[in-house]
Amino acid sequence: MSITTTAPERRRPTTGVPARLRARLSGDPVVFTRWGWAAFAVVTVVAGLLRFWNLDYPGRLIFDETYYVKDGWALWNFGHEMKWPEEPNPDFVAGNPQPLDEPGYVVHPPLGKWIIGAGMAIFGVDNGYGWRFSAAAAGTIMVFLFMIIVTRMLRAQFFGVLGGILMAVDGHHLVLSRTGLLDIFLALFVLAAFLALLYDQRWHRQRLLQHAVSGQQPRFVARLWRPWWLLAAVLLACATSVKLSALAFVGMFCLLSLAWDWQGRRILAQELPDQPAPLRTTFLYDWFPALLTAIPLYAVSYVATWSGWIFGSGGYGRQWSAEHPSAGIGGLFPDWFRSLYRYHRESTQFHAGLSSEHSYASTPWTWWFMGRPTSFFYEGTKRGEDGCVHESCSAAITDLANPMLWWAGALAFLVVLFLAVARNDWRAWAIIAAYIAGFFVWLAFPDRTMFFFYTIAYQPFLILAVLLALAWLMRLMSRRQLALTGRYSRAATLGAIGFVVAVVAVSAFFLPVWTGEQINYDAWRARMWFSSWI
Repeated sequence: MSITTTAPERRRPTTGVPARLRARLSGDPVVFTRWGWAAFAVVTVVAGLLRFWNLDYPGRLIFDETYYVKDGWALWNFGHEMKWPEEPNPDFVAGNPQPLDEPGYVVHPPLGKWIIGAGMAIFGVDNGYGWRFSAAAAGTIMVFLFMIIVTRMLRAQFFGVLGGILMAVDGHHLVLSRTGLLDIFLALFVLAAFLALLYDQRWHRQRLLQHAVSGQQPRFVARLWRPWWLLAAVLLACATSVKLSALAFVGMFCLLSLAWDWQGRRILAQELPDQPAPLRTTFLYDWFPALLTAIPLYAVSYVATWSGWIFGSGGYGRQWSAEHPSAGIGGLFPDWFRSLYRYHRESTQFHAGLSSEHSYASTPWTWWFMGRPTSFFYEGTKRGEDGCVHESCSAAITDLANPMLWWAGALAFLVVLFLAVARNDWRAWAIIAAYIAGFFVWLAFPDRTMFFFYTIAYQPFLILAVLLALAWLMRLMSRRQLALTGRYSRAATLGAIGFVVAVVAVSAFFLPVWTGEQINYDAWRARMWFSSWI
């Protein structure tokens, strides 16, 4: 029942480098075992079953699916979004979309809608599998990637498996994985970019060790090649092309990567004599050449997602530049670029000034305790209607997180703050950076209309905070045994497993209101613990 915190892994030779430097730069080694991969596979399959089971229900467009699903279909068929007549959904659901012969103005970039449209290209437009397939696939992939991230950060596949289970059964993640909205794709690309940065951190420090062995710095051209950092740039561009709110993650992840690079150089300077100033070398040797490649790659990747709009002629605002010729420096840019720039200026102003009444709008401060979850679908029936066998029945899809997990996340954030400030734990700082990008940035727009489901972008880091706090508590409980054997105590391990089992049990209780299962009205009401959840 006990688990080992570290395991050996292969390393490149580092002859001549002090062992202390090798240990500080490499950190505790981690290995992915065959049994661990098997456990990852099982958790991923379970996550997929939860997300794909009965995905076709309800057989109508719910909540904001009415926008993004039709936009996804239009992108695949016209290359840009279209305007729709009044009450277009019945024809669309019947498999006979009837857009108007006029481009539609939308404020979100196209990539998430392209991905939704890919599901309809496979399964058709007349069924929920087509509308929601891509979201379910994205949610399932996220569970797998998250287990790798947790394992790398907490140095044990045991925690990776626990993290995968928590994400797989959480209702917040489950509902957004079963609905044709954009936010699950934003969360996927943000999480994948974070994983790429974790591998970049390891790659960068291995390179520092190699340079310490050889005593030589690479040439400038060699510095331009930083594969994991470049992959992160592409993934962050994809996130931005789902929702512009990803820009907050772009900024915070760049600062996070800079801090990791500086920390690696700082360790090198502490352990080896005659090393130059860490901050200066970080900027000159790491960040300056990396940004020379990453910024253009990010920009090109983002613009490429607009290719349907750029190479077509009928998209909204596409002809603005041709209709408004520019003299001076503006005339140096191609028409499509000027039109795209104006489009983004308009959409940014729309996002910043969005303030409309909505019955399920919520403020960010209520997100901490899940004060106002979003109802995506509700249908009440009486006995004999649609198979109802009770006096009255309810079928609901509510974006409601697992309460035990979500509230544990609020408490865990306090532990994360302690570990960051008191222990300078780099993992805690990484979680805080994600919280700043996914939560605190919204506080800058107090009058904007916002919804609880925006939190899915940082939900993986909330679970990561829970796991980091859990690992910290396990260490406190196992301090003596860890010193002697390197293993957690049986009581600590059972306690962690017991917490996850309790979360799974709570998820089983709430599952009907996440999947739209028809239940007794009283049973539905028993799951709405607060009036603000209704």
